[in-house]
Amino acid sequence: MAIDVKFWGVRGSIACPSPDHVVYGGNTSCVEMRIGDQTLIFDAGTGIRNLGKDLIRRKVTEASIYLTHTHWDHINGFPFFVPAYNPVARFHVLAGHLTEQGGVERVFSAQMADPTFPVPLSAMKSKLTFEDFPVGSVLNPADGIVIRTAPLRHPNGATAYRVEYAGKSVCYVTDTEHVPDQPDEVILDFIQNADLVIYDSTYTDEEFPAKVGWGHSTWQEGVRLCRAANAKRLALFHHDPDHNDGAMTVIEQKARSQWSNTFAARDEMVVVIE
Repeated sequence: MAIDVKFWGVRGSIACPSPDHVVYGGNTSCVEMRIGDQTLIFDAGTGIRNLGKDLIRRKVTEASIYLTHTHWDHINGFPFFVPAYNPVARFHVLAGHLTEQGGVERVFSAQMADPTFPVPLSAMKSKLTFEDFPVGSVLNPADGIVIRTAPLRHPNGATAYRVEYAGKSVCYVTDTEHVPDQPDEVILDFIQNADLVIYDSTYTDEEFPAKVGWGHSTWQEGVRLCRAANAKRLALFHHDPDHNDGAMTVIEQKARSQWSNTFAARDEMVVVIE
């Protein structure tokens, strides 16, 4: 059985709906992975709105939502996730970086509170459950599915996820900052032999020196890590909102010229790992 990966939001920092962001998309982080009848959602940026409409179309009423972290671009689509207002639906929201800060439910409740949002979290009538886990935990959402977690270098903390099923693996590694010429050993070990690595490629190596401390990486570092870890494919992800379609086309071409197993993720792109 396959792992079906669908990108619903691939942009970082802020959504950018514009005529210059059509090919690659302007929605912020949200990735769906389907394994049989299991639906796993990674991050709840603006891309989760369209995912929600698709879940309604498919009559899916249960899923788990795994958060890398809770900066705005990774959670601000959740209030517009229509299935969460359905009383017969069930959603389990998990995070690995908030145990010492009151937990993920507190963050989601604060996001939907006066005076910044008119509809409270309590208006979501689905069965919503929240779970905080120590980063590094191994999660088992269903028989045969293993989700490993690891810490990332990002302001306020972030979590990487590795989904394993039937000998296949997909790694979701976004919002992490590398140190030039010092490969991140945690990530190298985490992505070893992965079939697909979705990696924070916000900047280019040329742009990176001006962005040190912002918590993001480059497509070149993604290529270096994947090749060193014997990963099979790399999806460039978390695109800088200033990288319009023209810029992204150039980045993708350059990345593919360095390693042909690279592609730039686009809104509504589907990748099947089988």
